[in-house]
Amino acid sequence: MFDFEYQLKILPEAPGVYLMRNHLGEVIYVGKAKILKNRVRQYFQNSKNHSEKVKAMVKNIAEFEYIVTDSEMEALILECNLIKKYSPRYNILLKDDKHYPFIKITINEEFPRVFVTRNIANDGGKYFGPYTDSAAVYTVIELIKKIFPLRTCKRVIKEGLPHTRPCLNYHIGLCKAPCAGYISREDYGEFIKGTMQLLTGKDTNIVDDLKGKMGSAAESLEYEKAAGFRDKILAVDKINEKQKIVIGNCENEDFINLYVDEKDVCLQVFFLRDGKIIGREHFILNDEAGELGSELIEGFIKRFYGGTAFIPKTIYVPFINEGEILEQWLSMKKDSKVTIKIPQKGEKKKTLEMVENNAKITLAQFKLKDREDKEIHKIALQELVELLELGEIPERIESYDISNIMGVDSVGTMVVFEDGKPKSSDYRRFKIKSVIGANDYDSMREILERRFKRGLYEVEEIKERNLELSKGKFCIFPDLILMDGGKGQVNVALEVLNNLNIHIPVCGMVKDDRHKTRGLIYNNIEMIMKSNSQSMHLITRIQDEVHRFAITYHRTLRDKRTLYSILDNIPNIGEKRRRELLKKFGSIDNIKNASNKELMETPSMDSKASQCVLEYFKKQ
Repeated sequence: MFDFEYQLKILPEAPGVYLMRNHLGEVIYVGKAKILKNRVRQYFQNSKNHSEKVKAMVKNIAEFEYIVTDSEMEALILECNLIKKYSPRYNILLKDDKHYPFIKITINEEFPRVFVTRNIANDGGKYFGPYTDSAAVYTVIELIKKIFPLRTCKRVIKEGLPHTRPCLNYHIGLCKAPCAGYISREDYGEFIKGTMQLLTGKDTNIVDDLKGKMGSAAESLEYEKAAGFRDKILAVDKINEKQKIVIGNCENEDFINLYVDEKDVCLQVFFLRDGKIIGREHFILNDEAGELGSELIEGFIKRFYGGTAFIPKTIYVPFINEGEILEQWLSMKKDSKVTIKIPQKGEKKKTLEMVENNAKITLAQFKLKDREDKEIHKIALQELVELLELGEIPERIESYDISNIMGVDSVGTMVVFEDGKPKSSDYRRFKIKSVIGANDYDSMREILERRFKRGLYEVEEIKERNLELSKGKFCIFPDLILMDGGKGQVNVALEVLNNLNIHIPVCGMVKDDRHKTRGLIYNNIEMIMKSNSQSMHLITRIQDEVHRFAITYHRTLRDKRTLYSILDNIPNIGEKRRRELLKKFGSIDNIKNASNKELMETPSMDSKASQCVLEYFKKQ
């Protein structure tokens, strides 16, 4: 039994990180403290001053542990890493967190390339972004190609190396073929310079030059050539239309603000690059209205910039308490000075107010859509009740599918819908262990037995420990099971459930000859469903989702196996190095394009192994 009184007494007066755990030993909260003794004891005192969220968390704390660090900065770094590792229930988690696309120019090459990437490395390249509209980024890249015929290949091209035959891009006017020596490094550099001017909005000279060339071509009656220059001018205009100038300086800045209603919070961030808004992103935090605004802002900064690739020079916020330590942390991550400011007046203040107003509108729109979706889901579930004569609404629906190719890398998946919406946190994946070859029925039997036997075990554990709630992976049973298939899959599920004395309705989701969802099989009878009914739309979404999840998992395993087989051929790359390369780079293309420095930074790699990797892909 955890002795709270004693453990609170012996807490050290030092900086560190604390982890709160529930009765199942799961981490439910991670926090940092300048003085552990003072911070941790606050949770168990003066409950009247706590928010509802903190009160609920404290009720579920069965024990806590802590890690002492040498400084508050070390505690902050460790806190961010532990939150990433455990995804604790009561921490601020950005569910929509993603890697935003950037436009990269490979300045470190003699003939640089321009392309879209979602990964930033300290490789000397020039990065522009982040952009939140992926489609707009690729549009900009296509427009740049129309203006400047830059190479897109991944060849190593250097002056003095033997020339090669130009590819198709040269013959259709999309590349000047530096590989064939048709353009000098200096002239090619002018294209790169112009591209950077376009991306930073300093394109006045480019437009003037293009207009001059268009006029000269027209005077010389070279109308086709003049039309080409006209198209390039239009492309420059389109690039500028993607961005809106709001501030007169040329710095990289982010503006963060929030709007809080009676229950929820919307955090909004605007990205300004070179004085232009290039995008924005928002995050909805449910049931966080009772938290302090400064804590929400600080938590957001830690989660957002702990995971994103780009950190701006200045971040503007409406309020903050731990600004100094966060500035130090961000500056260390960026490797240059980062400032967090609270504007009091002027244009920065107005921009921050604009962000707050957008957050308010976004939250209102989100809630309106949420209400509409709930009504639609309610109708769909009620239609299912009437169709299947269930007696009560199936609040939780689980669906299962099997995926393999000729029995190889066979996997099973489970997706969950609650109140008509996907609950991705409860999705589960299964590697088939006991079945050899392409036997979908036996594979389905295996994953269902594993799922429900584990569920029964967790239920018994909860009863024995007298727990009020649990975050066990399988302890919550569905009200309805949907199998991706017909009578055969349904009968397998019923056999497993009957053997375990579990009573849950089971349906099969069947498809027509065009592979579209046709309807349900229930009690060995195909149920007639209207194609435009809400219940039919729900069944189609569930079947598409479980199929997508199964295919994605199968593809992941297959790609890993392929990656391992290729890495097997590289000298000095053994099991441990293969695993580390896979963990860091994720794909063959990323390893193939990695620099010697990036390879050397991979754990367990040395100069000899890195050279082997570089030489192998160079030969390929």
